[in-house]
Amino acid sequence: MDSYDKIASLVLELADYACDAQADIARNYKEDGTVLTEADTLINTRIGDLVASLFPEANVVTEEAIRPFRPDAPLTFILDPIDGTDVYSQGLPGWCIALGVLDGNRQPIGGMVCAPRWGLSRDEGLFLRLDPGKGLTLNGKPFKARISDRKLEQIALASHAPRHLSIKQFDVKLRCYGSNILHMISPLIHPHVQGSVSIRCYAWDIAGAHALLHSQGFETRYVDDTPFVYDDELLAERKGIKRLLLAGTEEAVSSMQGMFT
Repeated sequence: MDSYDKIASLVLELADYACDAQADIARNYKEDGTVLTEADTLINTRIGDLVASLFPEANVVTEEAIRPFRPDAPLTFILDPIDGTDVYSQGLPGWCIALGVLDGNRQPIGGMVCAPRWGLSRDEGLFLRLDPGKGLTLNGKPFKARISDRKLEQIALASHAPRHLSIKQFDVKLRCYGSNILHMISPLIHPHVQGSVSIRCYAWDIAGAHALLHSQGFETRYVDDTPFVYDDELLAERKGIKRLLLAGTEEAVSSMQGMFT
């Protein structure tokens, strides 16, 4: 079992734990008012510690704990222990465990997204995995994006987006699940969703999906057409993105740029 197999095994184990714990989970709150649960902190510690032990030279950036950060590290792992904590704490299915991997140039080279209650069949959850240098898999089998039409028909975005955007003029359907990671990977797994919008997000809300999208030829860029990069503000200073981040097919991203500008 190699290092990424060990991480994947723990992710699946903790996804089962989170499912079992969800029925009786208690909602706590951070200083900024966002929801925090015991599952968040336990998963954050278990996966963060394992990655640090397997890759001692790497950065480990996690949502729920601050660890040392070296700008010149050969790898950076970015973990969201539960993306969609609010819906998770209310018993809803739109949440996931998300881990992204960047190389020394901070390019996305790997990712894992485990959404145990968000599968494509009655009996299976969803576990997308891309190890560096290997192909994308879904639940252990080779996977290619299921997109049916690359022109914009549907957008996935957060439930709080209407507070910041005017959506009355949109001539497309809008989908909202709870987790930004699940919104971003929608163009991969839902054939008629071509794009996603990320707003008021942090690196851990994005990284787990980024490499998966990139591996299948999807775009990820800001609304003003500048490229999305993992700079020191996002990673070392843990600040959020300041512009709308668009992801999806090239055609969909171009259409969304016109809609939002």
